[in-house]
Amino acid sequence: MIDIDFNKMGGLAPAIVQDNETGEVLMLAFMNKEAWEATLKTGKATYYSRSRDQLWVKGETSGNVQLVREIRVDCDDDTVLLKVEQIGGAACHTGHKSCFFRKVENNTLIVTGKPVFDPKEVYKK
Repeated sequence: MIDIDFNKMGGLAPAIVQDNETGEVLMLAFMNKEAWEATLKTGKATYYSRSRDQLWVKGETSGNVQLVREIRVDCDDDTVLLKVEQIGGAACHTGHKSCFFRKVENNTLIVTGKPVFDPKEVYKK
């Protein structure tokens, strides 16, 4: 088994998520040991939700699943890079392709791109 060091961040390790084809950074999430093992077992990106205090299979609600195509581990064994096939076109819960859809210009956040889906419809909130 691959030993990820989950102790440095209180049981969590950052997971950088990148589009396997384009290299675009889609999101940053966290994994605990259970999420890591589920990801390895299923091939679907599984994370630990800090706000909900539970495991979270990406796309379980929205249908925007992340199929893991490659996994890399950093030199300290405490950060994971997932290269994924993003099903449905959006990684962000706001409906955008990437969670990094805003850029800083002149000390202001500028939105780039348009949402792929309406989160109010998908999440019924």
